[in-house]
Amino acid sequence: MGIAARSVLKDAAMLLAAVLLTAASAVDTPEPAGIWMGPMHGHTPKTLSGAVVIDAAALDAMMPGHPLLLDVGPGDRKPPDFPKELPWLPTHLSIPGAVWLPGAGAAPLDAAREALFYERVRELTNGDKSKMIVTFCHPECWGSWNAAKRLVLEGYTGVHWYPDGIEGWQDDHETLAVAPDPVWEPKTASEGEP
Repeated sequence: MGIAARSVLKDAAMLLAAVLLTAASAVDTPEPAGIWMGPMHGHTPKTLSGAVVIDAAALDAMMPGHPLLLDVGPGDRKPPDFPKELPWLPTHLSIPGAVWLPGAGAAPLDAAREALFYERVRELTNGDKSKMIVTFCHPECWGSWNAAKRLVLEGYTGVHWYPDGIEGWQDDHETLAVAPDPVWEPKTASEGEP
């Protein structure tokens, strides 16, 4: 194949990638009536009734007000072929000051875990249902949407959803390694799988 043909193929591939990226970002996913029960990875709505959807600039502006930052992203799973003689030491990076509740956006979430989620948020907000709360995990993940929706359904009025997640934050900000909230602690390795 000649240089001109390769150049045409390269240009066509770049055009196709741009079209696919534009099409993917243009998907208008409707809000479900309640908690999303489908796969955790995939297109999420651009809205969340009862909550405010924010971007990194809005989150930046909120930070001086000390919102409760709830990271509901799952923990890393140990690969099945990971050498048994080596220690498994995953690191979860998050927004500084976040409380990590791995899998709290999973659906379904059994009744005991859901009750623990509500109790933990009550403790973290000192019972103030109007406190600014920001839920996040990863882009195109329903976990943080579900966590925010659970709070809205429970009567919280200061709920914000940050759909760009940790990756959106780290584009222009530092992240820190966090451990799971000691009260929450992951129930199982598979709970909250996105």
